[in-house]
Amino acid sequence: MSTESDTPKKLSLVVFSGTYEKVHYALVMASAALASGREVTLFFTMEASRALFAPSGWRHLRTEVDGATATSIDLSYSTRGIGTFEELLSACASLNAKFMICEMGLRALGLENQAKREELAIETGGVVTFLNDAKQNGEMLFI
Repeated sequence: MSTESDTPKKLSLVVFSGTYEKVHYALVMASAALASGREVTLFFTMEASRALFAPSGWRHLRTEVDGATATSIDLSYSTRGIGTFEELLSACASLNAKFMICEMGLRALGLENQAKREELAIETGGVVTFLNDAKQNGEMLFI
């Protein structure tokens, strides 16, 4: 039987997939964990890194639906009462999520000089930095 003291206190998400739907869901999970009192670190790497580019890099993410764009799916979610990308990103920021972007992932894609969103405190670092940030009693998910 699990008790509250057994519940992991931190959620660390590796956001790897460069599709709108998966990055959106990572933000859903992060905001839910934050709202339930957990610390959260979001580590964006490879194509998912584009979601943190200024001004609205997420709009350029691929989608898993033929013929759809990130913007069209976001609008569809909004009309169905599902949080939009910007709403979820803002919620994560206001609930003190830690945003990290992978230095190696940026270099691998030739994007190390790409402007990042200024309204977010985004730390650039590597896998070692991310792993050191994860708590011993935390959970780690790869999306």
